[in-house]
Amino acid sequence: MNQLAGITQTDTFTERLEQLYGTFSPLEYQKQRYQALIETHLSYIEGEQVIQSGLFSTSGRTELGGNHTDHNHGKVIAGSINLDTIAAVSTVSTSLVKLISPGFPDVVVDISSVEYRKEEEGTTDSLVRGIADAFLKRNLRIGGLVIHTSTNVLKGSGLSSSAAIEVLIGTIFNSMYNEEVLDPVELAIIGQYAENNYFGKPSGLMDQIACAVGNVVSIDFKEASKPSVSSIPVDFTSHGYQLMIVDTKGDHASLTGDYASIPAEMKSVARYFGKEVLREVSLESFLQKLPVIREKIGSDRAVLRAFHFLKENERVETMEKALRNDDIALYLEMVRESGLSSFNYLQNIYSPDNPAVQPIAVALAVCDHLLKKEGAARVHGGGFAGTIQVYVPVAMKETFTMEMEKLFGKGSVTELTIRALSTCRVI
Repeated sequence: MNQLAGITQTDTFTERLEQLYGTFSPLEYQKQRYQALIETHLSYIEGEQVIQSGLFSTSGRTELGGNHTDHNHGKVIAGSINLDTIAAVSTVSTSLVKLISPGFPDVVVDISSVEYRKEEEGTTDSLVRGIADAFLKRNLRIGGLVIHTSTNVLKGSGLSSSAAIEVLIGTIFNSMYNEEVLDPVELAIIGQYAENNYFGKPSGLMDQIACAVGNVVSIDFKEASKPSVSSIPVDFTSHGYQLMIVDTKGDHASLTGDYASIPAEMKSVARYFGKEVLREVSLESFLQKLPVIREKIGSDRAVLRAFHFLKENERVETMEKALRNDDIALYLEMVRESGLSSFNYLQNIYSPDNPAVQPIAVALAVCDHLLKKEGAARVHGGGFAGTIQVYVPVAMKETFTMEMEKLFGKGSVTELTIRALSTCRVI
């Protein structure tokens, strides 16, 4: 009998769920969720030569501070959340990795060859192959896997469902074949490696780290290849606030140029100082040279975006100290400042190519009206379209949800809780 059969009825499994989900998700819902996944998995592998089986969980993430700072080696605060991607996994004696996810085509990758393949760019196949390659480069083992996943990390919401998958695959190889020798940060680095070099997306490392490490994390990208990461245990509800994400239903299509313009413009200012990234430029020298920079760069928007970066880095430091000191009032003040800076200086609230469409700005305006100074709201993640992040007083959350759903539809508001545990093998 497979070791996953009947596992959801054991006391050991219940204890693990309590560690993972605490009081922010009903245990019965989670048991049913895992049981349905196990049944699907066991049906699929019936008759296969299975070596061992296990259950895994990797969370999504939310960015809390440091909007568009990581690509210029800045500082960020982000957190693992209660929404996660779970997997039922079995090792097999072949060299095939099979990844089956509801709503997506099955992925089948033969990892007897881990060389980059141009035709796989932009596919999950490329991520599997790239992660396998990263393990071999570290002289670690890889092997055949059958993986069934289920996720409640909202796709396209800025909660990093793609980074969660990358970290999850690395976590599975790490546990099933390598006795968990790699720590969560190294698993995040492996996920980024696969995304950059195999998938073909030049992403930063914030998403993977926040999905992997657990709790709220402060990340300093001064040395981008070896970021400094420290964990900060935080429970916003204990301070009387519910963390929420509002999906404004904006269309992300055709925004690639808008996203790419931000690091490009910031780096154009850095180059004026003979530097590659703005992290190597001080606010004082920037302000001193401001008249000349405007003339030489020829773009006031680039100047404003550089100003956002330099001030946002300082804000992240203040936000971290406030969280460590349980000073929620100062923390929320910095959240508001960060949101205003993104709106006024970073300018990632709507696309300049389509100024008539501004759902994020509308959402922020309604938040200001509803919350007054009782909470905080800011753009979440990349911006231009998508989601906002809101800290809502617990007593107001039903009213807030109702008003936002009038604007953006049923289900547009999602409550988030910070998850303490890192990416892990559940059982």
